[in-house]
Amino acid sequence: MYPGDEKYRAYCDILNNELAVALGCTEPIALAYAAALARELLGGMPDACALEVCGNIIKNAKSVVVPNTGGLKGIPAAIAAGLVAGRSEDRLEVLSRVTREDRERITAYLAEHEIALAPSETDKSLYIDVRLSRGEDTARVVVADAHTNVARMEKNGVVLLDADEGALQAEFDREYGLLNVADICDFADTVDLSDVGDAIRRQIRLNSAISAEGLENGYGAQIGRVLLRAAGDGADPYSRCQAAAAAGSDARMSGCEMPVVIVSGSGNQGITASLPVIEYARLTGAGEDALLRALVLSDLVTIHQKTGIGKLSAYCGAVCAGVGAACGVAYLDGGDADVVSHTIVNGLAITSGIVCDGAKPSCAAKIATAVYSGLLGYEMYKNGQQFYAGDGIVTKGADNTIKNVGRLAREGMCETDREILRIMTGPNS
Repeated sequence: MYPGDEKYRAYCDILNNELAVALGCTEPIALAYAAALARELLGGMPDACALEVCGNIIKNAKSVVVPNTGGLKGIPAAIAAGLVAGRSEDRLEVLSRVTREDRERITAYLAEHEIALAPSETDKSLYIDVRLSRGEDTARVVVADAHTNVARMEKNGVVLLDADEGALQAEFDREYGLLNVADICDFADTVDLSDVGDAIRRQIRLNSAISAEGLENGYGAQIGRVLLRAAGDGADPYSRCQAAAAAGSDARMSGCEMPVVIVSGSGNQGITASLPVIEYARLTGAGEDALLRALVLSDLVTIHQKTGIGKLSAYCGAVCAGVGAACGVAYLDGGDADVVSHTIVNGLAITSGIVCDGAKPSCAAKIATAVYSGLLGYEMYKNGQQFYAGDGIVTKGADNTIKNVGRLAREGMCETDREILRIMTGPNS
């Protein structure tokens, strides 16, 4: 693959766009971003705020700490933080410049104002509709399909922006439809690292830092530390890979105010796709060039799997990222496209799906499980074992198996998603 190729440019664009920096879980951050945009459009703080959100936003913003709020959780906290102190130009770092005085104002706003929340009737997997009013003035901002994708803006009933969803979807389908396993492997081998290296190096730096923080301090259920303690002084490389990823999520899900580089709109997926590869490279003494290319592979394999699923789903995206990370490990061992393909199929067959019941501390344990499944899939190949077409959802070819997983998550798990939300918002939740 060469720089002049359409696929080459598309793959570079996908990586540079997907590997964004985010502070905090991306669903409450998307809420804060929409709220900040709406406040700026209104021209000041609102007297009233109402919003409609899809079920995936409800479940993913319910139980995680909103960064820089002093430990506040939930949708009202995210909206209040965005209204009081959010800076929309910072996008997924919208709450990165909150001051101590701002924190006090956020708490006061929550005490003095009701934020009216209603579930949306939309069939979109990511949807936020914020409506503000102050005196005679009103403002509305809709974020849909992606965490910072502004689909509609209105001021005093006048439509200022109404995005052409059809054109946006067509462009997405064209670019992401070019992803396939063989070309991803070729791209990892041949990409000029000056085209994607800045994004990958940022991923290494930021995600490694939050992993170290998670291992050093007692966040959440401390899954990363539990894994290392269980393995003892002679912890094997795979246990260390699991622990590195889990520790990053431990910190992130439990209020650590350090940014991460995301993949497919998710910090946990960005952590999972990168940290096992980074840790394995460190343990095996791999050079920077090999590590950067292995991460290109892991990230794109993860994105390829998530393309058919969507940004948010009842299907836990850590499974995709764990498989992606195992492919990165295989690449560091010298694995080619055949090795990568078998690792994908085996890994997806082992863990055909973990349900996503929102962002919270147990995500770290799911990440550890996903990484283990991916690495087990790789070990199966190394030992001459594999799963075959017809074994459950497995079919011939890695790309076709990935399509089956997308179908399972996107179509088959719709009612599962609704039932998870009913359980999470029920009387005993």
